[in-house]
Amino acid sequence: MTTRLGTIQSPADIKKLSIPELEALAQEIRERLIVSLSKTGGHLGPNLGVVELTLAMHYVFSTPADKFVFDVSHQSYIHKLLTGREDRFDTIRQGGGLNGFMLRTESEHDSYGAGHAGTALSAALGMAVARDLAGGKEHVVALAGDAAFTNGISFEALNNIADQTRRLIVVLNDNEWSIDRNVGAIAKYLHKIVTNHHVTSLHSGATRLVERIGGKAAKKAVRRAEEAAKGMVFPSSFFEDFGLTYYGPLDGHNVGLLIETFEFLKEQERPVLLHVITQKGRGFEPALNGQKKFHGLGPYDPETGHTHSPGRQTYSEVFANTLVKLADGDEKIVAITAAMPNGTALDLFRPHHPQRYFDVGIAEEHAVIFAAGMATRGFKPFVAIYSTFLQRAFDPIVHDVCLQNLPVVFCMDRGSLSGDDGATHHGLFDISYLRPVPNIVHMVPADEDELADMLVTAHQHPGPSAIRYPRGVGPGIALKANPQPIEIGRAKVIREGEEIVIFGLGALLPMAQELAVKLSDHGYSAAVINPRFVKPLDRALLLQYAERSTAVVTFEDHVLAGGFGSAVLEELELAGIFVPVVRIGWPDQFIEHGTVDALRTRYGITVEAAWARLQPILEKMPRRRPQVVAVG
Repeated sequence: MTTRLGTIQSPADIKKLSIPELEALAQEIRERLIVSLSKTGGHLGPNLGVVELTLAMHYVFSTPADKFVFDVSHQSYIHKLLTGREDRFDTIRQGGGLNGFMLRTESEHDSYGAGHAGTALSAALGMAVARDLAGGKEHVVALAGDAAFTNGISFEALNNIADQTRRLIVVLNDNEWSIDRNVGAIAKYLHKIVTNHHVTSLHSGATRLVERIGGKAAKKAVRRAEEAAKGMVFPSSFFEDFGLTYYGPLDGHNVGLLIETFEFLKEQERPVLLHVITQKGRGFEPALNGQKKFHGLGPYDPETGHTHSPGRQTYSEVFANTLVKLADGDEKIVAITAAMPNGTALDLFRPHHPQRYFDVGIAEEHAVIFAAGMATRGFKPFVAIYSTFLQRAFDPIVHDVCLQNLPVVFCMDRGSLSGDDGATHHGLFDISYLRPVPNIVHMVPADEDELADMLVTAHQHPGPSAIRYPRGVGPGIALKANPQPIEIGRAKVIREGEEIVIFGLGALLPMAQELAVKLSDHGYSAAVINPRFVKPLDRALLLQYAERSTAVVTFEDHVLAGGFGSAVLEELELAGIFVPVVRIGWPDQFIEHGTVDALRTRYGITVEAAWARLQPILEKMPRRRPQVVAVG
C-alpha cells in the first residue's frame, strides 16, 4: 500500500498538500521514525521534535535553491525523508547507507554537513554574504537548537550577522535539551520568555488571530503585541541587541502557524530570529520520559522503547565509577563536561559529588580554560570530552593548560571509531594533535582495569595528562579492588620473542597477540608489547627490542599520520636503528560510517593485513620450526 510519505519524491510534492494533509503526514513521519530507528538506532528524540517545523520550512522555501543549515544536523532525518531519500531511509547509519547527519555528497539538498554544534549561524551567514556578493535571491535558513547558543561560535556569528547581511532567517528550536537538560544563562533567559504570562497570553491571542485572518497583518500584530509584552518585562531583547529582529515564541508543532510565519519572514529585508517551542520526543511516550536515552541510541523495542544492556560496564562507566571513588578520597577532584554528562557517563558522578560536577554547555574551549583556572587554585580537574569534540579546544589545551604545566586530566571518550555516527564523530586524531605538545602525558588503556589504573596515574601526576578510550564495552577484564598507578612512560611486555616485535596500542592489543601466534605457527619468534603510553614512549624498551628484531609492527586505532607508529619511527631514526616498520592504522582520509568490524576490514586494520605487509620481510628470514609460546 502506498503511504502518503511514499508519494513525496521531492519538496515540491509537499507544497501541494493542505494543512490537514500536512498534519496527517506529520503523524505518518513520526510512525516511520519510530519503527525504522528501532532497527538501526539513531537520533530519535530530536527528530520527533522537529517534524512540523521541517515540513513548514519545506512548504515555504524551495531547496536546493534555498539553503537549510541544521545545528546539529542529527535533526535532519525528516529533511532526508522529504528530499528524495525516503526509499533509502531504512539504511540510515548503516554501512553504505544514508548518513546520520547532513552530508553534501549525499544530496544536493544538503547544503552544509556538520556533526558538531554551534556551526549553523556562522555557516549560514557565510552563505548569505556569498549570496549577497553574487547578487543572488535565495533564502538561507539556519535551524539551531537552543543548546547551540551555549557555544561560543554561535555568539561570534551573532556579533557579525547584522553588520554583514540584510537577509538571514535564524530559527531557534527551543526544547530545553541538548542531550541532557540545557544549562547556563541562555537557557534561563529563554525559559523566562517562554514562561512569562504577558508573553504567553498575548501570543495565544495572536495565534488565534493568525488562524482567523492569516497574512501579513496578523504577523505584524503578533510582532507588536510581543514587543509590548517584552518591553514591559525585559528592558531589551537579547537577540535584538545583536541586530536580529525577534519573533515568537511560537508553537513549533502548529504547522499552519509556522507556514504563515515563514511566509511573512521570507519577505523581510533584515536578519530575523524566530523562536519556536518544540517537544523533544513528541509522539513517543518512552522518548518523552527518557530524553537523554532517546537523544541518540541503538536499536530498541518500538512498542516499549526498551533496549538491551551490554551486560557489563562500558569504558565510560568504568571512568565515571573510578572517578567517584577517587573523589571520595580527594576533595580537590572536580569533573567537567561540555553538555555530555550522559555520553561520558558523568551523570553517574553527579549524584555523589554534585558540588564538584560542572556541565558548561556545548563550550569545549571554555571547559578547558575553566579547568585551567581551577587547577591554578589547587584543584584537580578531570575534563571528560569526546576525542572528536576536544579538537575544538586545541588552542586552550596548548596555551592555557600545557604551557602552564597545569594538572588537568583530559578523559577522551570515543577515542577511535564512533561507528554509525561516521566521520564527524570518529575520534581518530587525538594522538596526532596532542603528541607534539610539550608537558602532556598521553595514555591508552588496553582494557577496563588498565583504564582505572591510568585514572589513578593521572590523579597523581602533577602536570597535564590525557587518556583515550573507545566507545562501548572493553574485553571484560575484572577491575582490581584498588587501582594502582603506572610508572609514567613504562610499557608492558606481554610476550617475549626474538625476531619480530609487535606493539598493540589500546584496544588493538588483541590483534598484536593474534599476529604473534600466527607468526609462531609459521616458525617465527615474536614479542608483544602493550605500550600504554603514547607520550612519553618507553624509549629504552623500544630500542632494546628493535635492535635485535628483523621487523617492528605497530597496531593503533588512530590515523597513521602523526600517530603512535610515527612516534616509533621518530625514535628509531634518532637512535640510528633502521629496521623495517609495518604500521597498521587508519589512512589519511575521513572514514565513513559503518560497523567497527566492517570498517576495520575495509581499511586494513586487521591481522591479515599486517601478515600480508610482513611477507616481503619474512621471505628474507630463515624459517625455524614452529614453537608454541605461552601468551601471558
